Amino acid sequence: MLSIYFGNMPEAIYNTAVYFKNTYRDSWITHEDSVRMIKDVDRSDVISANAIQSPVLGTITPLQLSGGVKTLMLIRFDHGHVFNASTCGDNCAKWILSMAQKRKVVINLHHVMDFGEAEFKIKVINSGNIAHNMTELIRESIPYL
Repeated sequence: MLSIYFGNMPEAIYNTAVYFKNTYRDSWITHEDSVRMIKDVDRSDVISANAIQSPVLGTITPLQLSGGVKTLMLIRFDHGHVFNASTCGDNCAKWILSMAQKRKVVINLHHVMDFGEAEFKIKVINSGNIAHNMTELIRESIPYL
């Protein structure tokens, strides 16, 4: 299940780019989930653990991936921390929901991410309430953003 804490969360890691730079492993980049996320979110192809082919930037390193992809990989592989998912665009929402179907995922947001039209089950940690759609999620977020 996905749980979201809206607003300032002292224990959350806010600078996901710096944290990623200092903690990622080569195996993360070539993992099947990462390859799919990189292709979908950044429209780029993983060549190897150290080379990604971007249609805009040419061959890049993992450190040049978007903040959204870096944060998704942190959520996927580092289960011991809460990450600021406001570094992600709405195109990352489906990936976060997908990961939360397999295990408990906790993220921090400073905006309302668009999780789409479909029904979902997201716990808002601030209130303890469960949101089942975007209307409910927006209502739950108002006091905290």
